[in-house]
Amino acid sequence: MSTTLESLQAEVLRLSPKDRARLLDRLIASLDADSEGEAAWDALADKREKEIEERATQAVPLDAAIGRLEARFPG
Repeated sequence: MSTTLESLQAEVLRLSPKDRARLLDRLIASLDADSEGEAAWDALADKREKEIEERATQAVPLDAAIGRLEARFPG
């Protein structure tokens, strides 16, 4: 770890837990820079929600969905 990073880490650790949490939220948000990808996922979620509301499809219980995924991708 570089001395600059170590110095920054020491400074951050002196912050209050509330301020560290706010900083962490901002850092994580800065990593989510793929706005096109996020927009695509949002659009798909909206489409799926509309399909369920219009009864064009049925929701699958979480346990069933996880079971299917585990069967398809063991390990």
